[in-house]
Amino acid sequence: MNYQWYPGHMTKAKRMMQEDARLVDLIIELVDARAPASSRNPDIDQIGKGKFRVLLLNKSDLADAKYNALWKEFYEKKGFFVQEINARSGAGIKGIMPLIQEACHEKTQRDKRRGIVSRPVRAMVAGIPNVGKSTFINSFAGKACTRTGNKPGVTKGKQWIKLNKNLELLDTPGILWPKFEDQRVGERLAMIGTINDEILQTEELAVAVIAYLQKAYAGKLKERYNICGEGGVDYNAYRILEEIAVGRRCFQKGETVDLLRASKLLIDDFRSGKIGRITLEHPEEWQ
Repeated sequence: MNYQWYPGHMTKAKRMMQEDARLVDLIIELVDARAPASSRNPDIDQIGKGKFRVLLLNKSDLADAKYNALWKEFYEKKGFFVQEINARSGAGIKGIMPLIQEACHEKTQRDKRRGIVSRPVRAMVAGIPNVGKSTFINSFAGKACTRTGNKPGVTKGKQWIKLNKNLELLDTPGILWPKFEDQRVGERLAMIGTINDEILQTEELAVAVIAYLQKAYAGKLKERYNICGEGGVDYNAYRILEEIAVGRRCFQKGETVDLLRASKLLIDDFRSGKIGRITLEHPEEWQ
C-alpha cells in the first residue's frame, strides 16, 4: 500500500506557520511516543530554525517504557529539552513549565540585561495531525481552550492562548509533508492514526500491524486474542487475522469471516493500547 495524505489546507497551514514563527521564542513540538521519529515533520526544523526547542513524547503510556527512555536520551543529545507526557491523563504536564523556563533561560537573562522584565515567553505548539496538540494545551492550561477531536485535522485555524503572565501559546494546525520518501514512515503513521483512515486499505494495515508485532513483540497477539499461536515470523499474518476474526465472532451473513471488521477491531485495540505498550521504531534506525 502507498501511504500518502496531504490535504490542500496543509500547504496554507505551513505558510502560516512560517510567518508566525517570527513572533515566537520557542517551538513546543509534540510527537507520538510510539513513533518518535516518523511522527516528526522535518519541515518544523526549518520553520523553527534559531528557536529554542521543547519536544514532548506524547501518548508515552502507549509506548514501550524502555524505548521512551532511549528516545528521550536520543533527542536530548540533539539539543532538545524533552519530556514524556500523556496529555489526556495529565501525566508529565507539571514538568513542562520548568522545562520551558530551562529552555528559555538564555532569553530570560538577555531580557533582564536589557531591562525587560515583564515580557512573556511566546511559544508555538506544533506537530503532525492527531498527535494530541489540542488535548495537550487543554491539559496544560487546565481548561478547554481549544477544540479537540479524534480525527486528524480538527484544528485548522490559528489560536493564541494566554496561560499566565509568563507564557503565551500559539496553537497551530497539524501538518504533514508532501511525500514520504520511506514508506515505512507512512506505514507507521497510518498505524498510529495520523493518516485519515478513510483513504487506507484497512485489511492491509491490520496485516502490517500483525507482521510487526510478530517480529518485535512475540506473544502479544496470542495473549490478547487467545489465538492458537503466532507460529513465529513465518506464520502468515492473514491467517492470524482470520483467527482473530473467528475468535471475536467477526462474521458476515452465512458465517463468512468478516476480515474488515476484524481489522478495524485489531487496529483500534493497537491504538488504544489494549494489545500492550508498543513502540514502532528504535533510535538506532535514525542515527
